[in-house]
This record gives sequence, C-alpha cells and structure tokens, in this order.
Amino acid sequence: MDFQLTDEQRMTQQLAREFAAQEIAPNAARWDESCEFPWEVIRQLAALNLLGTIFPLAYGGAALDYVSYALVIEELARVDGSIGLIVASHTSLCSNHIYTAGTEEQRQRFLIPLARGEKLGAWGLTEPNAGSDASGTQTTAVLDGDEWVLNGSKIFITQGSVADIYVIMASTDKTQKQHGISAFIVERGTPGLTATPMKHKLGVRASDTAQLALDHVRIPKEHLLGRVNEGFIDTLTILDGGRISIAAMALGLGRGAYEEALKYAQQREQFGQPIAQFQAIQWKLADMATELDAARLLTLRAAWMKDQGSRITKESAMAKLYASEAATRACNQALQIHGGYGYMKDYPVERYLRDAKICEIGEGTSEIQRLLIARQLLKR
Repeated sequence: MDFQLTDEQRMTQQLAREFAAQEIAPNAARWDESCEFPWEVIRQLAALNLLGTIFPLAYGGAALDYVSYALVIEELARVDGSIGLIVASHTSLCSNHIYTAGTEEQRQRFLIPLARGEKLGAWGLTEPNAGSDASGTQTTAVLDGDEWVLNGSKIFITQGSVADIYVIMASTDKTQKQHGISAFIVERGTPGLTATPMKHKLGVRASDTAQLALDHVRIPKEHLLGRVNEGFIDTLTILDGGRISIAAMALGLGRGAYEEALKYAQQREQFGQPIAQFQAIQWKLADMATELDAARLLTLRAAWMKDQGSRITKESAMAKLYASEAATRACNQALQIHGGYGYMKDYPVERYLRDAKICEIGEGTSEIQRLLIARQLLKR
C-alpha cells in the first residue's frame, strides 16, 4: 500500500493551495456577507484549468485523476466552501454527466466549453416533491416530432440562475417510476426556461442556488443525454463520483476549522497560560485531527478506486457520510474553542460551520448514505 502522493498530485495540490490563499481567502467573508457570486475567481480557476480537472485534453480538460481532483476541492473548500461547491457541482455533475453518457457530438459541443470554464454547468434532479425519492419526479418530457417538450420544476439547483448549460432529469415513462427517467441537455435562454435565485441560505452563500421552471421547453431531439428511460441509471453513476467531491469539500471545511482552532488555542491565554495547555482543549484538537485524518483516508480511497475503474457505490457513500459528519463536528468544536469570538463573524469558524452543514444534505443526505451502504453490505 502506497500512501504517498505522486509528484503531479502534489504539484496540483500546491497550485490549488496557493491560489486559494492568495485569491479566495481575502474575499471569502465579503462574498458570504453579500451573497455575491464570485465570477472573477471562477474565471481565474478556468484559466488554471481547474474547472475541467478530470476530463481528457481532447475535451478541454486537464487530464488529471480523481485523487488530484479531490485534493483541489479540499484546498478550495479549506478557505471557502462556496468555491469548493461551485467547482464540485460544475465538474462532477453537469460536465461529468455529459462526458459519461453523451455522444461524441454532445461532448464536442457542450463538454469542451464546460471543461475550459468558458461556460458554467448546472444539474437538475431535485424537485419540490422529489428529494431523496427520485421516483417522485414530476417533470415530464414528451417527444413531439423532432423535439422534446419539457414541463415541470426543479429546486435547490446549484448554479441554477447563472449556468449556461443544464442537465435536466425528466420522466419519459411515469409507469416505470425511476426507471422511466431520462436526461436532457438544455441551454440557457431556451424559451420557457426560467430561474429564480433562492436567497437567505444558512451557508455557502456565495454559491448560487435557484429554482427552475420549465414551461413547454422545446429542445432538439438530439439533446437527449444517454438512452431513453436510462437517465436515472446514469445518475447513480454520476452521484457515486460526485460524492467524492462533496467528501473532499467537507474535509476541506473541517480542516480549515481545525487549523483555525489550533492556531487560536496556542494564542489565546486564560488563567495565565495558552488554552492549548488545558487537557479539555487538547482532547478536542486530538479528536478533530483524528476524525479528519480518517475522513481523508476514506475520501482518497474512494478517489483512488474511481481511478482504477472499480465500482465505488459503497466507498463513496462511506466517504461522504463520514467526512461530512466529521466536518460538522470539527467546525462545531472549533467554534467552541474560540468561545464567544467564534460566534462572531470576525473569525471564519462560524462560516465554516454554516458551510459544512450542506455536506450532510446535498447529493444524498446522511440517511440516504447509510441506506446505500447497508444495501451494499446486504447485497440488495
């Protein structure tokens, strides 16, 4: 077993770390406060080819492995969960769905500008009445001549009001429930597609979240992504990979909170000594460091297995489940170590805690991850 990163992986990690420190960290609090979508830094990430890390050079990507991709997400989320989420959702969901299930023509037309960061992607599965239960999908797609006609709505869509290219799941055979769902590519500006930003979020406030309405949206027949009625099957594969990026995002947030707490504990004095000298604080730091290391091993194992072409349903679910919950615990303990100061926006730990919670919800709740893991263990 080799736990060492390759030279290329370390270089990618260092690139993301330095960029995050220089370009993201000084602005993260401001973006969070104003709920401002960070267009400038997204363009800079595109210039560094960090919006297409896992895709081949032929499609505008950087041709890196999933381990490198996870390292990038961790470093970005270490200073700002919103940036980590933007890159993760753009890459793992919309872009990767087109790469995985798309035709060569679809890859050339849609994936290349996504991988290059010339366009942003969004992925639409969740609906007001269909969250964990995708079989409740009510958005429909009906073939009318040479066009598909989509009607319905989506909710909690990351990049929903700023994206250029959408992958939308819709029912093409309601009698088959989730086995009658298909995926479609919809471009921004298509008549009948409207997006309404969803404000007042607890965390990841610089990341755009929107509700989509599809009112007789007509798209060409060739915008079907994958085969008819197999969109949900493809979705399961996409989510397996996507959970690695959310685990990495959670790991970055937890690590950021831990590092802030470690620094603060060594500087803050009470009763005539740094609070890091007290066993109560030492145990908190020890628990945080141990759990985050365990989360890192689970996350990188899933990423490595993905690179080997192995099935990772159980491993990615374990990584996301553990990393997200460990991150929330680490952020909460970091805030406790800061005491009253941690409750104030003068320190970043309160933002880390707010941002971390979404990792236990998005791309499958912790409850769904436990269900997936149990099914794999019971071979159901």
